[in-house]
Amino acid sequence: MARNEVRPVIKLKSTAGTGYTYVTTKNRRNHPHRLALRKYDPRIRQHVLFREER
Repeated sequence: MARNEVRPVIKLKSTAGTGYTYVTTKNRRNHPHRLALRKYDPRIRQHVLFREER
């Protein structure tokens, strides 16, 4: 399967400093900036902000 440049695979890293990451894809046409989502971090058992890592 070929990689799609419109929907690249990105890593979301926790801002809590635990080192926990999520792997997802995003649509570059709709979201050209860095993505930031509030997701669950199981290491601290809380929802925290996860930012896109390059």
